[in-house]
Amino acid sequence: MGRVTERRRVIRIRGAAVNERPDTLVAEEPLEIRLNGRPLAITMRTPGDDFALAAGFLVSEGVLGAASDVRNIVYCAGAKDDGTNTYNVVDVQLAPGVPVPDITLERNVYTTSSCGLCGKASLDAVRTTARFPIADAPPVLLTPELLARLPDRLRAAQRVFDRTGGLHAAALFSEEGELLDVREDVGRHNAVDKLVGRALTDGRLPLSRAVLLVSGRASFELAQKAVTAGIPVLAAVSAPSSLAVDLAAETGLTLIGFLRGQDMNVYAGEHRIALGAAAAHG
Repeated sequence: MGRVTERRRVIRIRGAAVNERPDTLVAEEPLEIRLNGRPLAITMRTPGDDFALAAGFLVSEGVLGAASDVRNIVYCAGAKDDGTNTYNVVDVQLAPGVPVPDITLERNVYTTSSCGLCGKASLDAVRTTARFPIADAPPVLLTPELLARLPDRLRAAQRVFDRTGGLHAAALFSEEGELLDVREDVGRHNAVDKLVGRALTDGRLPLSRAVLLVSGRASFELAQKAVTAGIPVLAAVSAPSSLAVDLAAETGLTLIGFLRGQDMNVYAGEHRIALGAAAAHG
């Protein structure tokens, strides 16, 4: 099976000093996801948590909603022509009675590590019907002070990033700020899928009292993944996209961007942020 990191030769230049040395890089390998034996998608990912990644991807696609929807997940033996197993092909077998979606060319697409799922026929095709409408009653209520502490907690949990500097991370926190789970991957969308897939197999969906924090920007796809997992709050250390803000406003998702220290922007769902009496008018 592929490793999480690999070593490569590098010429290191530091001012006038030049030397040759090995460098630790994050591994990137393709993962083909099959559904009941039929190819569905290929994503570039960091090896590890592949079953969770596949399950989380299928949650965001509206295929899975509970652990009982899955009969089993296996690596495909003989994935290469010579019969060897690459551990880069995963087959998700649905439980009896679970509807099998129509796998068309629009869904059988390639996903890069940077942009997430591409090649959808239209925006409407991306807006899958969420099985878990955001329904945190009473609403999750977070203070800016609590939110400000979360990026440092995420950063402290990024073990592979410390060695490579090349991984995105996604973490789930409780409404009290407790770190529940963290996953790293070369693709930020994969890191979120690994979180959601693990929650599915553990029987924790919907994540109606959780906060999702991502280390990069908040794209439409990440907002969609939060919504389909029933997560009420998505926070990012960088900017959201306009479509992510639109989706958050439509679905009731609280969307926070530029979460850096005590500074942050709330783009939607501000009712879950415990602002001071004069904050809204400051």
